[in-house]
Amino acid sequence: CFGFPLSIFFIIINEFCERFSYYGMKAVLTLYFTRFLHWDKNFATAIYHTFVALCYLTPILGAIIADSWLGKFKTILYLSIVYAIGQTVLSVGAINDLTDHNQDGSPDNVAVNIALSMIGLVLIAIGTGGIKPCVSAFGGDQFEDDQEKQRSTFFSLFYLSINAGSLLSTLITPIIRASECGIHTKQECYPLAFGVPAILMAVALVVFVIGSKMYKKVKPQGNVMLEVSKCVGFAIKNRFQHRSNKFPKREHWLDWASDKYDKQLIAQTKMVLRVLFLYIPLPMFWAVFDQQGSRWTLQATAMDGDFGFQIQPDQMQIVNPILIVIMVPVVDSLVYPLIKKCKLNFTPLKKMTVGMFLASMAFVAAALVQVQIDKTYPVFPAAGQTQIKLINLGAVPATVQFQELNQSVEVAPNEATDYMTFETSKLQSLHIMSGTLNDTVPLELLDGKRHTLPFKQVSMDINSDLILDNITSKPASGRSLVRFINNFPVTVNVTMGDTDFGLLDPLSVSNYSEVPKPDRTYAIRASGPQISCEVHSKKFGYGGAYTISIDNCVGNELNIKYFEDMAPNTFHMAWQIPQYFLLTCAEVLFSVTGLEFSYSQAPSNMKSVLQAGWLLTVAVGNIIVLIVAGASTIKEQWAEYVLFAALLVVVCIIFAIMASFYTYIDPNEIEAQFSKEEKEEDKKDQDENEKETEADSRM
Repeated sequence: CFGFPLSIFFIIINEFCERFSYYGMKAVLTLYFTRFLHWDKNFATAIYHTFVALCYLTPILGAIIADSWLGKFKTILYLSIVYAIGQTVLSVGAINDLTDHNQDGSPDNVAVNIALSMIGLVLIAIGTGGIKPCVSAFGGDQFEDDQEKQRSTFFSLFYLSINAGSLLSTLITPIIRASECGIHTKQECYPLAFGVPAILMAVALVVFVIGSKMYKKVKPQGNVMLEVSKCVGFAIKNRFQHRSNKFPKREHWLDWASDKYDKQLIAQTKMVLRVLFLYIPLPMFWAVFDQQGSRWTLQATAMDGDFGFQIQPDQMQIVNPILIVIMVPVVDSLVYPLIKKCKLNFTPLKKMTVGMFLASMAFVAAALVQVQIDKTYPVFPAAGQTQIKLINLGAVPATVQFQELNQSVEVAPNEATDYMTFETSKLQSLHIMSGTLNDTVPLELLDGKRHTLPFKQVSMDINSDLILDNITSKPASGRSLVRFINNFPVTVNVTMGDTDFGLLDPLSVSNYSEVPKPDRTYAIRASGPQISCEVHSKKFGYGGAYTISIDNCVGNELNIKYFEDMAPNTFHMAWQIPQYFLLTCAEVLFSVTGLEFSYSQAPSNMKSVLQAGWLLTVAVGNIIVLIVAGASTIKEQWAEYVLFAALLVVVCIIFAIMASFYTYIDPNEIEAQFSKEEKEEDKKDQDENEKETEADSRM
């Protein structure tokens, strides 16, 4: 078809669906941990990076299985089945109603959900990692030797399908996740957010199988990684056995393998090890880079995503693939030629060094953003402290005295104070003076908690009711919270949209409830004896908490008053774009150049060894993050960002020093030299054989 083997179109469609499946699931994973499984941010980050590390460790296993036993086709087929099962298990594990027997909206046995989720993630890691090194190589196998141009075009289409799958899934699955579904209660729809990627993986598998009769299937020919490992192992063992001074020293420790392995394999292994030595500092880059899906997503949950339309926190990850698509051609066609015109020797290792530095700057930018976010956070009471907020629901101004502290505060009609912080042991009561009335209110305040005291002059008395505010942090779901105070003289039933806040007695307060869609308005209704009126709410925004007093009805219109208990997210998500831009620049300079450098410095038959080493650096980088997240005692998130930035700068300096001692080689010249020597030896052997034959014939 257009000069291409028809089979490659099945492979490209398969790759698009698989990448959609992987990136779609990965985009919402961190929020699934924190919002559905209710894990704290550090533990969620650790598990997320454990999963990513596993995804980059298993490709080595997949490559060995494909090259040594099953071949690429069967490896892709069998591991894709494992992959699809894993996505399905994860989707089932995310069903809220699975163990919610009492139908209260929370799983009765969350251990079942956790177990299914972990089993699903392990299967996904085995599947996606196992097929990672096989699919592109299997596509390359479909071409004949004289189809170099078509093969090159295939790889371009192949990587385009990866980016397309990543872009679309990172855009779509957070929207699905933010929608609501459930049998008994409506909550964020993680089953469908994981279910759509599971369906796409099943489609990928079906498409791959449909093309099976068209594929060219190359038989397994042994894995060069195993050969290299055996060669290195034998050299170390032989050197250890001949460590005595009796034995002559050899030029390189790998030369001790020459007793068993040929000189060409040893020379090629030396070339590979020189590059792998440079890989040692690289995991620190990936430790920073892969936090886009964990720490940066969690950072976005505390930010305002109103761009005229609502952006979900996990959708911000889409900035990276968009910038990659734009920047790779710009850098290749404009930036690098401009640097070359300036006669600057911008070698691949220098590009990688600059990339590492830019990644550290991205985390400095993230730290600056975090400092601004922290300024918007409410201050909650520390140990030994308590907070109280006063709401005057009456029509007369009031003065409230904190008797033990000799402090007082004025509260205007239908207004509220901010939360005031006191030492718990020193505040036992307060005195309210409103008009000609006054009243002393005893207080039983809990340590480390917030409280609200609504009060109102009614006839010849002051009514008040101390309420415990059961919130100690920003809402974990990222949505806003709302509760109602009944300021009617009679009991009323209050609803907002589909949420029923129940019957509220005069001056009583409902529990907080989440606003399902904080970027929308809702009809607030109050009904009771001879009362039925409603009003449309304002948009609450994300991350806030509000108390709304139901005051009175004028005709059929309900009069209400908003009291802000906690400000919504106000620092805009757009401020994350600079850090994404810096990190994407770093990726272009580091990742793209790193692979290009590795391939240029590797022998033709050992590129897979370097690919395995490269993937291993990604895995180790994620292990670094989970260690830091699990062991760190740093309480301020901005300080952790600065720590990672500082570590990466140190590693960047070490890498720059290592790179300065590296000498670039041309593996093709070295291999050509070996081929020439081999031919000369063969000719010499042939000549000797001919002389012996001639001598024998004379005899």
